[in-house]
Amino acid sequence: MRHLISIDDLSTAEVDELIRISYDILALPAKYREKCKHKKLVTLFFEPSTRTRLSFEAAMLDLGGTYLGFSDAAQSSTAKGESVADTIRTVSCYGDIAVMRHPKEGSALRATEFSGIPVINAGDGGHLHPTQTLTDLLTIHKLKGSVSGLKIGICGDLKFGRTVHSLVESLKNYPGNEFIFVSPEELRVPDYILETLLKNNVKFIQTTNLDDFIGEMDVLYMTRVQRERFFNEEEYIRLKDLYVLDRQKLAFAKSDLTIMHPLPRLNEISAEIDSDPRAVYFEQAALGKTIRMALIMKLLEVD
Repeated sequence: MRHLISIDDLSTAEVDELIRISYDILALPAKYREKCKHKKLVTLFFEPSTRTRLSFEAAMLDLGGTYLGFSDAAQSSTAKGESVADTIRTVSCYGDIAVMRHPKEGSALRATEFSGIPVINAGDGGHLHPTQTLTDLLTIHKLKGSVSGLKIGICGDLKFGRTVHSLVESLKNYPGNEFIFVSPEELRVPDYILETLLKNNVKFIQTTNLDDFIGEMDVLYMTRVQRERFFNEEEYIRLKDLYVLDRQKLAFAKSDLTIMHPLPRLNEISAEIDSDPRAVYFEQAALGKTIRMALIMKLLEVD
């Protein structure tokens, strides 16, 4: 039995295989309609979610399976003080695979110690979000033809952005990639991520200025400043609108720049950008369902 807690739980070859299967799902959806017939996905969302939860539920339905669970911790026995260990022990009696989002870092890993079914980490605090990374990799591959040899700009909250941490951890494994990290000093990439890049001889730049580097980027991954990670409201208000992508900034960008965002967005991408062909964040959200279908099949060992 395998779990997915970190993107590092998958080898590069396994990620590439998931991308290959995703292309096959997109081309031949009918081939997969009963792959998980009679299988049940348990959704354990202790923290709010729209795209991740719904895409997992839609993925299981498109595979011929069903789902059960909760989308609010207040609807579960957690509200009565039940531990993650006891929750996962219980739901292991009812389903075949579980997907879990939790505000506390390490909760998904903790769940694996007691689970009788595969556990997928759908985001644990400000730590990791491996299935968003799979979504991002599929999106980049589909639009760029490769996930190698790219200059990737990542802008916004790089300290608490779990999607950022997982994405960098994965993209560092592909040759020729370089990173441009754009953030205020207070929201820089954690040291452990930078140490990993240095160890692997991956080039990166840290800057506070998006305008100076946007013209070099092949991919621009925008992120929101996450209010839920701040203890100080004044600090959040001061930082939340430092970077706003608009037409004026895009005037300096490449004509084939790929603009991504894990969503939800606030003000960091102007709505006027939505009609720009370089903006792919809603296609990115759609592809999330596809690669999660491939992942569910892999962890359930369905051919």
